[in-house]
Amino acid sequence: MSSGNRLVAAISAAQLVTTFNCLFTDTFNTRLESGGEEPIYLPSNATCDYHRLIFRSDYISSALHEISHWCIAGEQRRQIVDFGYWYNPDGRTEVQQRTFEQVEVKPQAMEWIFSVAAGHSFNISADNLSADIGASQEFMDLVVQQAVAWCASPMPSRAAAFTRALSEHFNTQPFCADHYRKSFI
Repeated sequence: MSSGNRLVAAISAAQLVTTFNCLFTDTFNTRLESGGEEPIYLPSNATCDYHRLIFRSDYISSALHEISHWCIAGEQRRQIVDFGYWYNPDGRTEVQQRTFEQVEVKPQAMEWIFSVAAGHSFNISADNLSADIGASQEFMDLVVQQAVAWCASPMPSRAAAFTRALSEHFNTQPFCADHYRKSFI
């Protein structure tokens, strides 16, 4: 995998979990966990005294995407299962798909930056395979614009800290806007 012109080693699920947990277990009482059947965020409760951000199996893209949602969620949302977001499963209508895209611009742009920082490939996701409705060009353009914008102005603080940790580990340059100045087909 490449970051710019330099090859970097691929991140493993274990490295990702360790990086996240070293940064956020003590400061935000939150732990990243692999092995979920589906990704989910579970705030602390009577049976578990810490918040859990669970990603699907050991899929890096699932983890980076869930981390992006966590980095965007404010304090109140982090007290609600899955941050209180709705989710229409695969098979969304055209209208539902466009609503999905509106709320996914920032998480997907952030996931892309994390991916570059970790030397991991990124693909924009319409997350709607059975309906045969792909990501709109407008959505893809907005994701690109948001990623480029975060190269020039600060990302949310947790996202910036996580990006810096990945970047230091993999010796990458994730805040170089040239990584994101491409269009998706």
